[in-house]
Amino acid sequence: MFRSLVLLASLALLATPSLAQAPEVLPDLDGDPVVLVVHGGAGTISRAEITDATERAVRGAMEQALRAGHAEIVAGRPALDAVAAAIQILEDDVEFNAGRGAVFAADGTVRHDASVMDGASGLAGASTGTMHVRHPILLARRVMEASPHVLLSAEGAEEFALEQGLELVPNEFFHTERRQQSLLRVQERERSATGLAAPDPEPWQMMGTVGAVALSAEGHLAAGTSTGGMTNKRWGRIGDSPIIGAGTYADDATCGVSATGHGEFFIRLGIARDVAARMAYLGESVDEAATHVVGETLTEAGGTGGIIALDAGGNVSMPFNTEGMYRGYVTRSGRVVTMIYGDE
Repeated sequence: MFRSLVLLASLALLATPSLAQAPEVLPDLDGDPVVLVVHGGAGTISRAEITDATERAVRGAMEQALRAGHAEIVAGRPALDAVAAAIQILEDDVEFNAGRGAVFAADGTVRHDASVMDGASGLAGASTGTMHVRHPILLARRVMEASPHVLLSAEGAEEFALEQGLELVPNEFFHTERRQQSLLRVQERERSATGLAAPDPEPWQMMGTVGAVALSAEGHLAAGTSTGGMTNKRWGRIGDSPIIGAGTYADDATCGVSATGHGEFFIRLGIARDVAARMAYLGESVDEAATHVVGETLTEAGGTGGIIALDAGGNVSMPFNTEGMYRGYVTRSGRVVTMIYGDE
């Protein structure tokens, strides 16, 4: 009954092995601190494998996201507004594994996960396994602000989204030919494998997420992360993106973090929270903490990926241990920088 209700509402709405990188130490830019940082996923990203058109599209989308979030900050709005504004842009862009560009699950559907956390209040919200919510990042925020819970899943999360008036669309809205071909390629590999268990996923299957961390004019932090998860995921698999402390974390006293990579490692290691903990308990800077967590904790455990981290002073760190990571930041004055490859 609920699935039918969701579909009717949706249609009505519609009709209307790792390579360790050197630490990225970014200066304060002479009193022009970073106020928003975004990422669009990490993985096997090299100039030889990305066309000029794709690079332009990725950089353009990140710049658009950064400018959208920056406008919220300049207007004096909360950091969560900037995070949501930036991530919505990336959720609508097919170049990223979130929203419209999300990967397929094993059953041929697209399912999303997202989370947000407010560094001023310590409140957080998340959703997982949704199939019809156009902007999962907005749902995660509504869970935080309009429910007594932190994490809602699947049909329950969609029922809540419907009650909250969020935009719902048919699942086909998220389907793209490129992602469908990726699913078919993985499933063909599985059919050729021997044994009863599915083969371990290839590294590229685990990569792809979007995220943002913002610093408001009042000095408050917020972080958010949104993803389609892993290609060919099954059994209701949930990665780190909707898990507070693993894929997302924010605390005004330390930093805001959004992660991307092989989610199982980020969950087991509590990567996002670990950065903040090192700052709180060891007195490390945001760059020292982030670089250690990615370059040592994550890498030595065999995990791959990266994070973006921002502190209340506008200092940012964006370490990763893959060939590249889509990433960028904007300063208070509006200076935008985007990066893709490991040598930028």
